[in-house]
Amino acid sequence: MSNKTYQHVNNLWNDAEVAKLSGADRLVYRSNKLGSDQRITNTGGGNTSSKLAEKDPLTGEPVSVLWVKGSGGDLRTSTRDNFSSLYQDKLIALQRVYAARADKGLKSQAEDDMVAMYNHTTFNLNPRASSIDTPLHSFIPAKFVDHMHPNAIISIAASARCVELTKEIFGGVMGYVPWMRPGFELGLAMQEICRKNPKTNAIMMGQHGFISWADDDKNCYHVTLDYIEKASDYIEKKYAEKGGDGKVFGGTKFQTLPQEKRNEAFAAILPWLRGQVSQQRRFIGTVQDDEKILRFVNSKDAPRLAELGTSCPDHFLRTKIKPLYVDWNPQAEDIAALKSKLKAGLEQYRKDYAAYYAKCKHANSPAMRDPNPTVVLVPGLGMVAWGKDKSESRVTAEFYNCAVEVMRGAEAIDKYIALPQQEAFDIEYWLLEEAKLKRMPAEKELARQVVVVVGAGSGIGKETAHRLSKEGAHIVCVDMKTETAQATANELTDKLGHGIGVAGTGISNCGPALGLACNITDRASVRAMLDQVALAYGGFDSICVTAGVFWPSDTSGHIPDDKWAFTFGVNVTGSYIVGDEAARTWKEQGLRGNLVLTTSANAVVPKKGSVAYDCSKAAANHLVRELAIELSPLVRVNGVAPATVVQGSAMFPRDRVIGSLAKYNIPYTDDEATESLVKKLAQFYADRTLTKAPITPADQAEAYFLLITNRLSKTTGQVITVDGGLHEAFLR
Repeated sequence: MSNKTYQHVNNLWNDAEVAKLSGADRLVYRSNKLGSDQRITNTGGGNTSSKLAEKDPLTGEPVSVLWVKGSGGDLRTSTRDNFSSLYQDKLIALQRVYAARADKGLKSQAEDDMVAMYNHTTFNLNPRASSIDTPLHSFIPAKFVDHMHPNAIISIAASARCVELTKEIFGGVMGYVPWMRPGFELGLAMQEICRKNPKTNAIMMGQHGFISWADDDKNCYHVTLDYIEKASDYIEKKYAEKGGDGKVFGGTKFQTLPQEKRNEAFAAILPWLRGQVSQQRRFIGTVQDDEKILRFVNSKDAPRLAELGTSCPDHFLRTKIKPLYVDWNPQAEDIAALKSKLKAGLEQYRKDYAAYYAKCKHANSPAMRDPNPTVVLVPGLGMVAWGKDKSESRVTAEFYNCAVEVMRGAEAIDKYIALPQQEAFDIEYWLLEEAKLKRMPAEKELARQVVVVVGAGSGIGKETAHRLSKEGAHIVCVDMKTETAQATANELTDKLGHGIGVAGTGISNCGPALGLACNITDRASVRAMLDQVALAYGGFDSICVTAGVFWPSDTSGHIPDDKWAFTFGVNVTGSYIVGDEAARTWKEQGLRGNLVLTTSANAVVPKKGSVAYDCSKAAANHLVRELAIELSPLVRVNGVAPATVVQGSAMFPRDRVIGSLAKYNIPYTDDEATESLVKKLAQFYADRTLTKAPITPADQAEAYFLLITNRLSKTTGQVITVDGGLHEAFLR
């Protein structure tokens, strides 16, 4: 490791590791180390570059190539594929093209045109799209350049006295450039600063961040860290002089509710709030209620600072121009009052956003986007962040946490100022940003949806969880035991990844899948589970109940009373309780949803030895119809009726399989492998159907998928059979 030590950032440079690398791989290494420390740059933010000697693929001659992080991607996880490569001399030559267009009064258009021109400077057919920050790296006459968004630096950049503070803290080695939209003009301004001040090795970018450089990549890395460390030291000393945590943001106005009370409050309001912010498109929530965010929302200055909005453009692209702050007193007002204030606040926020759009729009601006807030701040409780998926909502939370730290630093050393609204608008509604949004791949069919799968620990439930997650749904895996539920959730997360961004606290730390235990015959257990779902994602959209039990009659046809009650308790009453409790949440959200119950072909085919099971499934068939009426028009209720599914079913342990083989006189041996026994029994059942093919959990999962989507959006109160063509079960 390098022997440099820091208090406010992590020095992760390792000479032994770097010695094994060369060329662009060293740039990837530097980038990953910088990106891994959230105090240095935020998720997806910042750029790094290296000017390297490469062999021209056409001429074989050495040429200077700018390797720079391309559009999109995250420094922490970037690989070589995330970097664009461009001929440095051709990038410099574009300055003449830009000057010619700008001289004709087409400066703004010329800025946008240059982005397309970068394609003509691409080295070796690299397909990675170039970042709008490319000129900043190209025009600075140093081999290695880092552009970062550290909270400490942005605190200075977002201060009213930014110019004076930059000189006071860093002396003459850091230059200054006022706010400019990233692009060609900003790159030229930086080039001019370097020409006039050759000793400068960094530039403060007003209300944005900073850029630093060196002719050695290790030195460049440490120059970046040195500046952040110096800024952090200065801020923390001033912060302490002003009274530290006790005086931050004007001091404390409200007290934090205990964790249990916070959870109760969030569970009570989140589904309703999700419905309110999801009027155009559904959102997934992340709760943040750690000490730092609570310190802010509970403070006297929180309303003033929240109204100012964020400064760094990277921040407000996620958090919108400002958050919604709710002036609720957690010690004196109840949840009803909170909901009332949230409702009024949301209405005003939408009006404010529409006014902001109307005031700042240009003739060619894209249409106004969703006017709902993506960040909601509540004293005593914390913050709720919203995004199109769990990962994006976590990133939104991360960015507003960064904004809070910037405000803390700026207020400690001076006075925080936000980016002017017009400048903010021109970034938010930049035509290049709009074009990038339009290039994004289409969302999957179940994107933005949260689906609770009850019985996800095995069999049909596990298969259904996998099928729905493949289509973009967030899956809550529910089973009697936490470990089996979490095992399926882990399988999904391993496939999909946890996502990016700073996680929420507690259960809100989940990714695209979550495992929860629940006894569906216990109403309190069901309610607790649904409340946990609200804390994790903000609410839910659909529920699939795949849990079921089978208790066979004895040889005389008798079944004990307690086992009869147990069978009906799980197969009928449990489904009813789930639907009845979920109805409360669906009503609060006001968003359309689906409930899919599992019945069985046995519901209409009487068989010897399964009287309790068959009767319970007949009742479940009618429960589908009853709940379809009770929950209409908001929720569609349907059922899936499998015939016997042996493969992967928790209801078919080895002893039951052997019992069935014996019952039907199917040859087997006691030492035969379970897999072989299951295959024999599955084929026996298949041979009784018209299709002659064993029925699998995947076959059932496909039916759940169809009923959860909008493909059968006008179907409710129906039971879809997936039985291979069991003619005894034909409707009669």
